[in-house]
Amino acid sequence: MMERLAGKRIFVTGAAQGIGLAMANAFLREGAALFLIDRDAELLEREATALRNTGGRLGWLAADITDAAAISAAVRQAEGAIGAINGLVNNAGVNIFAEPLETTDEEWNRCFDINLKGAWNCCKAVLPGMIEAGGGVILNIASTHAFTIIPHTFPYPLAKHALLGMTKSLGLEYAAKNVRVNALAPGYVSTQKVVDYWNSFPDPEAARAETMKLHPGGRIASPEEIAMAAVFMISDECPFMNATCLTIDGGLSVQQHPA
Repeated sequence: MMERLAGKRIFVTGAAQGIGLAMANAFLREGAALFLIDRDAELLEREATALRNTGGRLGWLAADITDAAAISAAVRQAEGAIGAINGLVNNAGVNIFAEPLETTDEEWNRCFDINLKGAWNCCKAVLPGMIEAGGGVILNIASTHAFTIIPHTFPYPLAKHALLGMTKSLGLEYAAKNVRVNALAPGYVSTQKVVDYWNSFPDPEAARAETMKLHPGGRIASPEEIAMAAVFMISDECPFMNATCLTIDGGLSVQQHPA
């Protein structure tokens, strides 16, 4: 069977857990070479070592995506480890939820620094090489928060709306250079972040049940299901998909009122 990502050399951020780790596993199975980035050095070392032990070709580095110089250095290291980068997945992000007037400057800055500026730092670091090489693909992991608003989740949706805007802007800007830029918008996914959200309620099981009830199918996505969509979008199977967003939420965002 042909490997769907043979020849892809992909730089993945937020790769040590959740959706990022699921994507790393899926990309390796499909023949990609990877360079993994995460702020959690210990967790990244453990998970990346396990991935390498499966026979995958990869490198990794603990780095903060909000530090542009560190990301530029990481891309240079990645090029030395796996070759010229022709794929980028901006997966790293952070949930910052608050009531607007109670949002501190620190929360605002952290939200935009990680969810928007960090993604731009990575794009800026890889785009020159992609253009010089004649093409590449960038996949930004957005969210259904990029086009819907849930009260009391400010300013996270603002940053994700902006990430979607950046996706469209860069996609148009570099289309003639054969660089595709798209976004993937998951809804609820069974990651540790979602478990932590449920655990923030007095009755976590009731909170979990309420989340499931919101969805037409009565369940939420697994990280592996998001990774399956990411394989398609980072591959050459959708060569005319550009400056757009694919939603993976089981139909949640098109439902006007929960059943």
